[in-house]
Amino acid sequence: MRIFWLIAFFVLCGRAVAQSPVDSLQVADSLRRIEADSLSRVPPPVRDSIRPALQFPFTSDSFLYRRRLFFSFTNPVRYSISEKRWEGKEVIFYSVVTLLLLFAMIKNSFRRYLSDLFSSYFQTTMRQRQIKEQLLQNPLPSLLFNLFFLLSGALFLSLMLEHFALADGPPFWILALYCAVVLTVVYTGKFLFLKFFGWVFRFTEAANTYLFIIFSTNKILGILFLPFIILLGFTTGNVNAAAATLGLLVVACMFLYRYFLSYISINRMIRIHFFHFVLYLAAFEILPLLLINKLLFLFLREIY
Repeated sequence: MRIFWLIAFFVLCGRAVAQSPVDSLQVADSLRRIEADSLSRVPPPVRDSIRPALQFPFTSDSFLYRRRLFFSFTNPVRYSISEKRWEGKEVIFYSVVTLLLLFAMIKNSFRRYLSDLFSSYFQTTMRQRQIKEQLLQNPLPSLLFNLFFLLSGALFLSLMLEHFALADGPPFWILALYCAVVLTVVYTGKFLFLKFFGWVFRFTEAANTYLFIIFSTNKILGILFLPFIILLGFTTGNVNAAAATLGLLVVACMFLYRYFLSYISINRMIRIHFFHFVLYLAAFEILPLLLINKLLFLFLREIY
């Protein structure tokens, strides 16, 4: 038995020595191939069924009103809002407030002057001359009331132009400024013209009387414009149209009364024919106003 195991041991050792060593690089390559094959055979990850997919954006109606687990919004109410451009009347409001404050200040400062003005304008008695002399002795309230007429007349004219859509281009305050400049030029030119021709033809008293009637009419018109300015500025529809019509009627009646009073007063001093007086009105009262209005509208159209 010992000889048998000894022979078997030598046979096995010879076979082990006879085998060739295995290449380590080939073993590494085989391992890499096995890993690549195993990775390629891995199934793709399964999507989480618990977390819902975001199919709609957060701001869309489908996302806001879709059914949810605990609540849902159904039949939403939709409101369509049209954007409107607001155009306020702040300029007109502050202009009217300033005008009322100016009138209150003048009236409270010169109470006697206002009552004497209405008395001398609507009376044709002998006492009118005395009141007229008292009015001429107070130049400061006369100047303030003339300034008040320019402001109220400018607002009245600008509102009338906007009412009849004759000047849609410029803003309201620019239109009122143009009207104030026109009134200032017209009555300053009329004052200088009558003073000059009264001095040339030696009719100074008649010229002064006519100027007194003109500026007295303007002062009363400046006061009468106040309610019409408020109605034209802050009303619409039929009330606005009625205010515009009534305002034009008041202005026409005051001008007719001014011409009538001027003719009576001047005719006492100078023997003047009625036709000559009408010719003067057409040439020096109506025609210049029409020309100035035409030039003003052309100027506004070129700018705006």
